[in-house]
Amino acid sequence: MALASALPGAGISLIFLWTGDYTPKVQWTLTVLIVTFCLGFAFALRERVVLPLQTLSNLLAALGEGDFSIRARGARGGDPLGEVMIEVNTLVETLRHQRLDALEATTLLRKVMAEIDVAVFTFDEEQELKFVNRAGARLLSQPAERLLGRRADETGLEDCLTGDAPRVINTAFPGGVGRWEIRRSSFRQGGRPHELLVLSDLSQPLREEERQAWQRLIRVIGHEMNNSLAPIKSIAGSLSTIVEHNPPPADWRDDVQRGLGVIASRSESLSRFMSAYARLAKLPAPKLAALDVSAVVDRVVTLEKPHAIEIAGGPQLTVHGDSDQLEQLLINLTRNAVDAVRETGGGVRVGWQRLPGSSPPTMELWVEDDGPGLSNTGNLFVPFFTTKPGGSGIGLVLSRQIAEAHGGSLTLENRADRSGCRASLRLPLQPAASREPLLARSS
Repeated sequence: MALASALPGAGISLIFLWTGDYTPKVQWTLTVLIVTFCLGFAFALRERVVLPLQTLSNLLAALGEGDFSIRARGARGGDPLGEVMIEVNTLVETLRHQRLDALEATTLLRKVMAEIDVAVFTFDEEQELKFVNRAGARLLSQPAERLLGRRADETGLEDCLTGDAPRVINTAFPGGVGRWEIRRSSFRQGGRPHELLVLSDLSQPLREEERQAWQRLIRVIGHEMNNSLAPIKSIAGSLSTIVEHNPPPADWRDDVQRGLGVIASRSESLSRFMSAYARLAKLPAPKLAALDVSAVVDRVVTLEKPHAIEIAGGPQLTVHGDSDQLEQLLINLTRNAVDAVRETGGGVRVGWQRLPGSSPPTMELWVEDDGPGLSNTGNLFVPFFTTKPGGSGIGLVLSRQIAEAHGGSLTLENRADRSGCRASLRLPLQPAASREPLLARSS
């Protein structure tokens, strides 16, 4: 194309040169000069364009093969091809860093997958095993090399790829027996659909939780039983000594009556304790129905009059819950707040709001008081722990169980702006699947 661009001018010049009245020496000299300049500049232009393009082609071929060590040399600004090679060099450097990051992330992921105590399997659309971690190979009691490429029915995992997920099953694998949680998710690799199967052994954590729950329960019950049985045993021994006196003391009737009174009082206290535990352990599952938040708050606040409770209000919200259980929860919170300000004075406020940006949509109902605040926040939700004289110590525990059974949460904390306490109840605005209370399951 460079020769073609110069051909019209060179041809006309040669025509005039050879048809004009010039000596042969001038004609040949000028002809050689014209042809030399045309060919020289054409080939120089070709080298200046073709060589960078060849370099660029080799560089792109190396990128296609995954070699990021090659760079284009001689690239300089002000030249269009030089600018292209500078940009390609920048791209190569970026791809090299990204490849290193990807390799490091893949290595870390493989390390994590190998070390976690959760069985992970990957199947393609034909249910052929494409990946298994160390825990999965241990669960099937076979090395990963022998498992890869086998179908799900050959490994005994076919049932895990069907049915609802997540779910918990009781089954036996070659490498373990117990309760397993099944989780599945889909992803694409190489344009093909794959299934990720995760099996978590729940037996050991559940046994550990059960053991700790029994330890706490035995510790609490043992403490309460000793508090009642120790004085009963002591007084019974004293009464036995009085009765064995011959003749009995003059005031033995008064001593016996006082001793029997103490025994009756401690027996009644022990009976109240067992009744409170039975109530805590047998909380029924909530019967969900649509409830207007403002109406529920109005009914609860009415029960506390003549104590003044200010309703701060909130937007019109509807939750799905058990009316009796949620009202009992709010009664516990408001009565605690009223008791807190009974001696120190101050007010109690109840309000609610929709939490912005929450997923799923969630509401918060709060109860604030101007009392002295909480002195021991670590034991608030310990069963039978109470700071009030004559308190049972199950109100807050029962309230938290109700909140969790509705898919929500209950927290208590001291106010940051002034003295007092703030109880925060969070509930989902969408229907939540009821959850059986933990103590009911343990019992």
